[in-house]
Amino acid sequence: MSEGANSRSEYLLDGRRVTIPDLIKRGLIEAGTRLRFDRVRLNETHYAEISADGQIVLQNGQIFRSPSRAAVVAAGVSAIDGWHAWVVDSSNRSLDSLRQKLLDEVAAESPAAQPVDGDESGATTIPALQRRHEFLKDARARADSGDPVEITVRDLLALWGAAARGYRISQHIEADLANHGLATVPGFRKVTVDATVKLEGVPEEATDEAAGAESALTEADDSEEAGMVLTVGNLPSALGGVVAVKPEATFEEAITLMLLNDYSQVAVMSGPRKLCGAVTWKSIAQARHASPAASFADAIIEAQVARYDTELIDILQTLEAAEFVFVRDDKDLISGIVTTTDVVRAYGELATPFFLIGELDQALRRVVAKTYSIEDVIKLCDPDSTRRMTSYDDLSMGDYQRVLENPGMWEQLGWPLDRPTLGKRLNELREIRNDVMHFNPDPLPLDAVGKLRNALKLLHEYGD
Repeated sequence: MSEGANSRSEYLLDGRRVTIPDLIKRGLIEAGTRLRFDRVRLNETHYAEISADGQIVLQNGQIFRSPSRAAVVAAGVSAIDGWHAWVVDSSNRSLDSLRQKLLDEVAAESPAAQPVDGDESGATTIPALQRRHEFLKDARARADSGDPVEITVRDLLALWGAAARGYRISQHIEADLANHGLATVPGFRKVTVDATVKLEGVPEEATDEAAGAESALTEADDSEEAGMVLTVGNLPSALGGVVAVKPEATFEEAITLMLLNDYSQVAVMSGPRKLCGAVTWKSIAQARHASPAASFADAIIEAQVARYDTELIDILQTLEAAEFVFVRDDKDLISGIVTTTDVVRAYGELATPFFLIGELDQALRRVVAKTYSIEDVIKLCDPDSTRRMTSYDDLSMGDYQRVLENPGMWEQLGWPLDRPTLGKRLNELREIRNDVMHFNPDPLPLDAVGKLRNALKLLHEYGD
């Protein structure tokens, strides 16, 4: 097998969603193939055809790259997994089954298991790509049989050699899961890294609110560039459990619990899903001030609730008024609480690196603008004019890295420093920048702020 073929196999299996053109190139489907989408319960059938460039053409002439988008429009529904919905009319094989065949073929073409260095027992190690493929195949089989794999987000990341949910690695994992018709429930981006998720198959037809389905119901054409956001469930307290009393509790019971746990409030619940309200120091004081004979029920106030996958920014106004919000998990259980303190801490951890990254961007831009003509920079960073760069303001962190790693550009700079070492650090800073700007829900490395400060110090010393 040629080196190019092997490279293609790894590319398909590792971090990119399989597309219809991939199936055509492998000879698994042909241009002109008729597709059928049966909605049996509604006694309704839709047809489409594969175009020469691998797009899906509906009967009304509308054209889509994504099977799911084509199925959504054909059926007039809000969300559907088109890979399962569309079948080849002549063979009754779903697009998903063809996709699985492709994945099996390219996995078989990946490098064979290699002997473990220094092990005289003859043990071998399976390449990471092949190991993940086998894991995902097994997970899909278990999901189909009703016995989904359960795994912590931390262990899921480890399968991809990652310790945190950076922007790129999260896209990578979602693409690999989607290729196998899987999604995590709850979504692995929307909970803490120690939360447990299930690897479930995506139902053929689901609503937009179906838990965890969003990553597999959309395709590369409308989800690959989706940004990451902080959600309520990313905060440890949101899924860490909740201290509660029953509606018939006493003042003494609630006060004791709040003192022992240093809480300002406690939930009032009649069951794991039934939140009756909350009592706070303020509500207790107001009830007793209004009447020395007040009952515990007089101190119960209405409590606000948010789902774990609600974007954090969307509850800020509620938190400003109420100071706390209880959280429901993917099973509709009251799973925890988020307070103003939790949110201040979460955003505060992002504030310092965010401002340092802004300073770093400005410092790098000054160095590049002072040293190189914009024409030379564009020739290196946008040679085919696809980005339509016109000024230094169009440069990204990757562009700065590209300029300073270029031997000719570096020589022109004339700094008495080691180019590869500086380039390596700029790459690390680019990853930090991506995590911050795309709201990686996991903490930055402990040395991230130090690296940013030291890089700024170097640029000021040699560049100003």
